[in-house]
Parts: sequence; C-alpha cells; structure tokens
Amino acid sequence: MAYVIASPCVGEKAADCVSVCPVDCIHEGEDQYFIDADTCIDCGACEAECPVSAIYYEDDLPENEQIFKQKAIDFFKNN
Repeated sequence: MAYVIASPCVGEKAADCVSVCPVDCIHEGEDQYFIDADTCIDCGACEAECPVSAIYYEDDLPENEQIFKQKAIDFFKNN
C-alpha cells in the first residue's frame, strides 16, 4: 500500500482526489474514500489534490492514524 486516506476524510468526502487519480484506485466507502493498494501506482496526485490533507504516503502516516491503513485493507477485502 502506498497511500492511505486518514481521519480528515471521514464525513468530509470532498472527492477532489478521485478526479485526479490516473488509475481509478480511489473508491467511496460509507464514511470516507479508500485507496486500493493493489491498483495504486504511487504517483502522489491524490495527496497534492486533497483539500483536507487526509492522504498520506504509507511511511508518513502518523501513529494515531495507523488504524486507517487496516480500515482500507478491510474495505477492499469485503467489497
């Protein structure tokens, strides 16, 4: 997984990231968007476009946001 969408997206869902993703790897969940790690090409376009700074490169994901990495894994496992 390269990029993770974290807590600032919950309830916000601005969707600016979706339109800039060249491989359509960002999918809408019930309360936030998720990035499909199997499809993501690590281009970083989504991170730069997010108006609420919710997208982090996996290695830069703050400790208190780590749960969102597992939340994305679970989302794609169940959908």
